[in-house]
Amino acid sequence: MRRPIKGAGGERKQVMTQRYFEWLNQASPGVQLQFLMSGHWVAQAIGVAADLGIADLLSKGPKTSGELAIATGSDHQSLYRLMRALASVGVFNEVEPERFALTPIAEGLRADAPASQRDRALQMCSDVQWRTWGQLGYSVRTGQPAFKQVHGMDAWEYRARNPDVDARFNAAMTSLATQVANAIASAYDFSGLGILVDVGGSHGALLVAILRANPRLRAVLFDLPHVAEGAREPLRAAGLLERCDIVGGNMFEEVPAGGDAYVLSRVIHDWNDAHSVTVLANCRRVMTSCNKLLLAEEVLPPGDQPSYGKLTDLNMLVSPGGQERTEAEYRTLYAAAGFELTRVIPTRSRISLIEGEPV
Repeated sequence: MRRPIKGAGGERKQVMTQRYFEWLNQASPGVQLQFLMSGHWVAQAIGVAADLGIADLLSKGPKTSGELAIATGSDHQSLYRLMRALASVGVFNEVEPERFALTPIAEGLRADAPASQRDRALQMCSDVQWRTWGQLGYSVRTGQPAFKQVHGMDAWEYRARNPDVDARFNAAMTSLATQVANAIASAYDFSGLGILVDVGGSHGALLVAILRANPRLRAVLFDLPHVAEGAREPLRAAGLLERCDIVGGNMFEEVPAGGDAYVLSRVIHDWNDAHSVTVLANCRRVMTSCNKLLLAEEVLPPGDQPSYGKLTDLNMLVSPGGQERTEAEYRTLYAAAGFELTRVIPTRSRISLIEGEPV
């Protein structure tokens, strides 16, 4: 029988969320290994819950698994088993038998949450991503992206040929960018700049945050033509379109000139060293000695220190063929492209700003 948990509201949710991790920490090494090996079960369960919109259905209060089954068109008993499993790891909270509520973790699966990760969950648990990760061993043995081995083309070409996959990917990336945009905007002094060029700016989530915080700043959003065009409506909706030029192009060929600073947010980690140096060198070519280069990336800690980025690094290996890097590796990358790494600036998120100056 489940031990009653005292308290209500946020206190109860917090206790429920922590209990699983406390239990796992006290389990034997063998049990801990079993749970680590079954991580893909949890991931897929989260993906199904995200696809069914369970968190949105619970946003106004607890519901029974029967009510959720009717609302989602699911099998009652099977949906209960899904909810029970997710509640056991702290994603949801079984407040009464077969009656479930949100936890702080599950809040992130709501489509309308301020830092929603629903699009990210759908992208990470999609069949395209799932099949790619199934060939991690291929990437480890060969050093090549498993994505091309599985799908017959690289990730960029695949998304260009499959608009629905591309739309899901862009939604997931916008979700991630939105989460860190305000942290980046508040961590760096952009006020002295005239023009900021966002290379690989996608749909403009980062520029919206920076431009709102710096009323005198102007910007250029640069990305592949079909991607950059997708930024027009978000910038217009934010009332910032008049302060931002949208330019389409290929960063491996050239980037727009005339910026006082160039920012690349979660762009360089998509690429190996050779491709990264090409992009950074193209930035260097149009920059003056007083300009700044800013990379927004996760900087890996040394040794066996815990880091989500060390798992993201494997995702970069199997899919686009890129990598996460340590500060020393970024320093080497900068030097190869004609920059000196001047400082690494932490933000409130797990992303840091890596500042460089032309040499």
